[in-house]
Amino acid sequence: MFIDRAKIIVTSGAGGDGMVSFRREKYVPRGGPSGGDGGNGGSVIVVANPDLNTLVNFRRHRHFTANKGENGGAKEMFGKNAEDVIVEVPLGTMIYDNKTGELLADMTQEGQRAVIVKGGHGGRGNSHFATSAVRAPTFAEKGEPGEQKEIRLELKILADVGLLGFPSVGKSSFLRKVSAAKPEVAAYHFTTLSPILGVVSLDDERNFVVADIPGLIEGASQGVGLGDEFLRHVERTKVLIHILDAAGSEGRDPFDDFNIINNELSLYSPKLLQKKQIVAANKIDSIQDPKVLDDLRSKIEAKGYEFFPISTLTGEGIRPLLESVWDLLQEIPDVQNEESEKVIVYEEPKEEFTVEVKDGVFYITGKRIEKLVSMTNFEDYVSLRRFDRAWKFMGIDKLLKKNGIQEGDTVNLYGTEFTFSDNRNQEETEE
Repeated sequence: MFIDRAKIIVTSGAGGDGMVSFRREKYVPRGGPSGGDGGNGGSVIVVANPDLNTLVNFRRHRHFTANKGENGGAKEMFGKNAEDVIVEVPLGTMIYDNKTGELLADMTQEGQRAVIVKGGHGGRGNSHFATSAVRAPTFAEKGEPGEQKEIRLELKILADVGLLGFPSVGKSSFLRKVSAAKPEVAAYHFTTLSPILGVVSLDDERNFVVADIPGLIEGASQGVGLGDEFLRHVERTKVLIHILDAAGSEGRDPFDDFNIINNELSLYSPKLLQKKQIVAANKIDSIQDPKVLDDLRSKIEAKGYEFFPISTLTGEGIRPLLESVWDLLQEIPDVQNEESEKVIVYEEPKEEFTVEVKDGVFYITGKRIEKLVSMTNFEDYVSLRRFDRAWKFMGIDKLLKKNGIQEGDTVNLYGTEFTFSDNRNQEETEE
């Protein structure tokens, strides 16, 4: 089954908590703090695997969760880092943040890795917080929380050549003739229900990949006949072979078909018409009047396209067509990604603080404040003092005042609530 779209949820692991511990060793007076750091949480990493060609595995497996890092131990023993979770996807997979629509990564190279959600850092043990003033700190940091994202995977087949044309013009027969691929061939209007890849070998050193794009019809760019589901696969090809039923065996005019398909390409993305396109007039073995073929040739060549009469039944004309395709491929650089499709490796969001007031409660959100809250032990006095210093350093007081907070109002930080007090300013005034 060919599946080229999927949505999955990825969750990284939180960091392990730091340890509060003191040396209790014989002959070691005043041992001091010895709490170790927590281990880092596992990340979720997407890796491009050339052996995969579909996203069907994600139909049943939609959640990928990394483990939390181990907590720190006594005697400055660090907790173990959690293992990363690896998610393998086919080459050509584009990864989007489903909430924001942002492109996170474009997996175009074998073995390419992209960290989609990063594991939380382990909290520091109390051995890190000893100072000349506080020689026996009784607090340690909690582990940094992990992250969660719903991501959308979209597969665009990576092929050198794409086959275009109406249903039943002979695309599947052409692919069977020139490669070892075995797509279904029948006299139906919709025989190919998914893109099929085949490798064409001209000799031991010259070969290229051809994709049979499912038959397109008028209105494909708007979704008629599932056309918009498959047009995206044309974007990654270098050369297009536009196959026409030159004999008009389906009762259609081949030149009209040619114009209709190219119009659909233009409606979907004008850049598709800029790709190199070769026209293959198929079924010449069924043409009785040579003038029919000559007339079609003159119309196609007048538009500036190369024209090759072929027969997938007898093989006539196929070799010169393939040789011309090979020559074109040598002139065109490798995959030409759009500017928006550049690879983006994970970058930690730099979200500023935001304040929202609901029912008299001031809710503060932001990556830095979330991290501070989650890594603070609010049951320890010294830890609270560190939290207060960080709070002032970040300028949260000024932000709250700007939003109209008053003495005694409630502040909510990711579920932890405080009563706002401006005592610091009062003390400064008294001094």
